[in-house]
Parts: sequence; C-alpha cells; structure tokens
Amino acid sequence: MVSPTPVPAAPQSEPWKRWALVSLVVIVVAHLLDETAWRLLRLPSVYDKDWGRLLRSIGFLPTWLLLALAYWLHQREHPARRAHTTFLVFGPALGGLAAELLKLLFRRLRPDAETFGYAFRAFSDNPWSNRGLGLPSSHTLVAFAGAFAVARLFPRVRWVMYALAAGCGLTRVMANAHYLSDTVVAACVAWAVVALMWERMGQRH
Repeated sequence: MVSPTPVPAAPQSEPWKRWALVSLVVIVVAHLLDETAWRLLRLPSVYDKDWGRLLRSIGFLPTWLLLALAYWLHQREHPARRAHTTFLVFGPALGGLAAELLKLLFRRLRPDAETFGYAFRAFSDNPWSNRGLGLPSSHTLVAFAGAFAVARLFPRVRWVMYALAAGCGLTRVMANAHYLSDTVVAACVAWAVVALMWERMGQRH
C-alpha cells in the first residue's frame, strides 16, 4: 500500500507576502475612495447614538483589558492561561502604541470639515506631538489588533470580532475624525502587530 505523499508546510514567509500584497491593494483602493467616503459617510451625530458609542468602545484599550481579565478569571485551569491573557492585553496595547508612533512618522492631519484634501505637518512643527494627526486611526488599530488577537485564540468568533472592529473604523470616518484610508492602514498594521506577537509567543509555549 502506497503511503500518501505528505503535503509540505507553507513557508513562514508566505503569510507575510500575502499581507504585503493585500495591504498594498486595499490601501491604494482606500485612498482612491477617500473623497467619496468623506462626502457620503459623514454623520456628525454618530456618537450620540448607542450603536455608535458601542462601536467606538471597541477601539478603547480598557475594553480589551476587561475582556482579558474576564478570560483570566474564567480559564483558571487552562495551561496557557497566562500566555493567552498576555496576548489579549498586549495585542491591542502594542497596536495602540504603533498607531501613535506611526502618526508621528506620517504626520498627516485629520480631515477638514469643509474642504477635502490631505495636509501634512512639518517635522519642525511640534515633532513629538500627535495632536491633530490622523494616519493611522488609533481607535481602529486598537480595535483590529484586539479582534485579530481574539481570532487567533478563538477562530470561530473571528467574523463577529472583525465586524465590530470594522464598525469602529466606520464610525471614525462617519464622525469625520479620519479618512477611510486612515482606518484601512490601521487594520493592515494591526494584523502585522498581532502576527509578530503570535510568532514570538509561539516560540515560547
């Protein structure tokens, strides 16, 4: 009897190549759609609505800290309890840190309420302040980093988490706090942050 030929494992670089390609495509498309989204999706009262506040809270770091605490309290006997809780905390936390650092690098201002157009702050102007900077969206990056972290641990709920994170990003565009591309860049960076952390943790447990 002939044994089945083993299927070779995909190279570790393959997910990163796909991420780079997908990120390039969606970021370009998002920039092409920025003006349309700026004109059509605006809803200044979005955070006056319960669903708007709910979705924004997905990009609020303490939300993920509370979820991590709930996991810690529930999984008392799980052998990877500490590692998984650390992952759920540091995934969105590092995502938020990455957002703030990238804002200082890209230096693109938030959308103007009256006129569409990208504007950038010079490096000589408040070089260490991210006030008024929008690329990438911090709320969206935290939301997607948290969603990707949960998806790694609980794959069956991934689409619920992705929908909540996408909703968070959508409210940031509706509130005219960010361009669509700010949120798309945030989602792409979030995947990379969580994937890097997952690889590092995978070497430890």
